[in-house]
Amino acid sequence: MFNKIIKRGHRKPSKADAIDSGLYGYGPTGNRNSGMVSTSNVVVNHASRTAPAPSVVNSAPQPGGAVIDPTALPSGNIDPLPPFRDVAVSDRQLLFLRKLQICCFQFDFTDTLKSVREKEIKRQTLLELIDFIQSGSGKITENNQEEMIKMISVNIFRCLPPAPHENSGSEMLEIEEEPYAEPAWPHLHLVYELLLRYVVSSDTDTKIAKRYIDHSFVLKLLDLFDADDPREREYLKTILHRIYGKFMVHRPFIRKAINNIFYRFIYETERHSGIGELLEILGSIINGFALPMKEEHKLFLVRALIPLHKPKALALYHQQLSYCITQFVEKDYKLADTVIRGLLKYWPITNCTKELLFLGELEEVLEATQSAEFQRCMVPLFRQIGRCLNSSHSQVAERAFFLWKNDHIVSLIAQNRNVILPIIFEPLEKNVQSHWNQAVHGLTINIRKMFLEMDFELFEECQKQHEEMEARARELEEQRELIWKRLAEAAEQRKGEDGITV
Repeated sequence: MFNKIIKRGHRKPSKADAIDSGLYGYGPTGNRNSGMVSTSNVVVNHASRTAPAPSVVNSAPQPGGAVIDPTALPSGNIDPLPPFRDVAVSDRQLLFLRKLQICCFQFDFTDTLKSVREKEIKRQTLLELIDFIQSGSGKITENNQEEMIKMISVNIFRCLPPAPHENSGSEMLEIEEEPYAEPAWPHLHLVYELLLRYVVSSDTDTKIAKRYIDHSFVLKLLDLFDADDPREREYLKTILHRIYGKFMVHRPFIRKAINNIFYRFIYETERHSGIGELLEILGSIINGFALPMKEEHKLFLVRALIPLHKPKALALYHQQLSYCITQFVEKDYKLADTVIRGLLKYWPITNCTKELLFLGELEEVLEATQSAEFQRCMVPLFRQIGRCLNSSHSQVAERAFFLWKNDHIVSLIAQNRNVILPIIFEPLEKNVQSHWNQAVHGLTINIRKMFLEMDFELFEECQKQHEEMEARARELEEQRELIWKRLAEAAEQRKGEDGITV
């Protein structure tokens, strides 16, 4: 039945068609080996995006020993296969294999007028494969699962084009108004959808699937996170998250591989398009960590997540990073001191935009901080907050004052006011005397009033100490000026004695 349907859909074969027939297994010489597109030579190297594209050979041995390059086949050699519903159930696995072979053909998608018919046949074939897996109408054989992963690999694993900032020389943190659009996306997204449906399908046996979705496959998926098209990264994020959830054997490897991407980004390149998506995956993973937390996870926090605050492009992924950091503190409140000291270590000095992000994240961490951990780090913390209160950038100063609008933080400050008020009293007085911004000036007055009402005696003592300190500073300044005056007079006298006229 299957062969009759195929014969009806074809004209009388020519010599060229005989070769094509052998490639796809339509004719009597077609078999599983001659019909497959070899992927043994597929090489992926995304570590250097500007490196020359690897050699990808999509070829199959023919009965006469010739090798056909599918990308070089003339137009008209790809013909549509019948739908699954038109063949007997017993023939569907063979038809599935033939459809996979069609999808191994690759085309030039930068030229929209080239191979239009063949591209449409491939697109329709991919849709049929997705429907077949999603419908669960037939469990895929192990051989077909292997060939399907090979077909997916041929399509998605490729050398990525140079990122826009690599061509222009601009910084990565300069966000493009319009994100990059992958020319092959109309077909690529169907390949990704097929992989996703395969991974999440209840018919997929992980014991079999892990032979093909192995460590090498996962590493190549992770390499693709550097793609510039956000639609591709979104698919990769969903697929990798599903693989992490379904293939427990891969979990430690995936975490380690993501760590390595972060290390290279932090300490070498500071350029990667998919840091935000990888952090989204990790946010969900961290949320599922069991308590007590493993030492491996704590090291990941200290060695990878906290140093991710260092790169200039922090704004591109800070929301996801902040969520991961907060998840750690909420899971284990004892980590609050480690996190806060880590933030202080990487606190920006001249980048006010990053400083605003740090203050926002600090508030979230303090929200989950208990009194004991707060006391361990409050001295260096409020020294830094004091510097923020005095910032000439009004938004930074205002954001620092907004910490006092958080009831939990105010409670922690009130409990430890004997230590905190002496630290920030001088920055408050400096703002009252000389800050240029009226909004900051008003906020300073409000915070002073809050401390005055909180502990009048402590406030008076701090004010007295501040006045004494200012008096000593004035005295030292007067002494310095007096010394310079005496030096100037001595110099003038020396000139007169030597007869030098000025």
